[in-house]
Amino acid sequence: MATGAKRSERRREPLTRERVVGAAIELLDASGEGGLTFRALSHRLSTGPGAIYWHVPNKDELLDAATDSVIAAALTDQPVAVSTDPPGRVEQSPRERVRTVALGLFEAIDEHPWLGAQLATQVSRNPWRSASLRIFDRIGQQVLALGVPGDGQFLAASALMQYILGAAGQNAANGRSAVPGMDRGEFLDSVSTAWESLDADDYPFARVIGDQLRDHDDREQFLAGIDLILAGITVVYPPTTRSDSG
Repeated sequence: MATGAKRSERRREPLTRERVVGAAIELLDASGEGGLTFRALSHRLSTGPGAIYWHVPNKDELLDAATDSVIAAALTDQPVAVSTDPPGRVEQSPRERVRTVALGLFEAIDEHPWLGAQLATQVSRNPWRSASLRIFDRIGQQVLALGVPGDGQFLAASALMQYILGAAGQNAANGRSAVPGMDRGEFLDSVSTAWESLDADDYPFARVIGDQLRDHDDREQFLAGIDLILAGITVVYPPTTRSDSG
């Protein structure tokens, strides 16, 4: 009875593009791209496929809309450089803003494991009008604020974006592929133990750092990579203006 009442309530609500996209995100989170069908979406929204097609004509556009929605939320309300309007906004250096943007995207991809693959698909299918372009521009703004000269701006922004999306996507994939019945700590402990028992001549590095793998924090590791790239950018491309104090 409760389920029937919930469906009746959904049926009474006006169907909007926002509701369709929100329901699509729920299906993607639960079952991945394979679970997102117009039939499943119709069932979730208690409506017919024709009503959904009125708002979103095909699955590709639906996936793009879901991706855009999640990325827009991840990039919204992040601290900016100016703190005067409105009062109370946090002022950050360009380095700190890169870290903030990067961590927001890391969290979004971790929460929505399908997101990384969709961002890559958007770039290859529609690079001039996509959530990936929004991300690239946001990162590029901070590259400009760092004072990177013109000949290094594209390379610096590209390096940051490729690392952010690649590392965040790999983290999400690792979360999905963990051994059933084994939590993250147990899994890392088993891998670390295996690395520490490797032949020292064949795997000298893996054997030595096995214990570091056991106790590492994914987010700290991710942000450490951002810091390494930022440090390299400032060495290879000395700023033309001293705009970064972070």
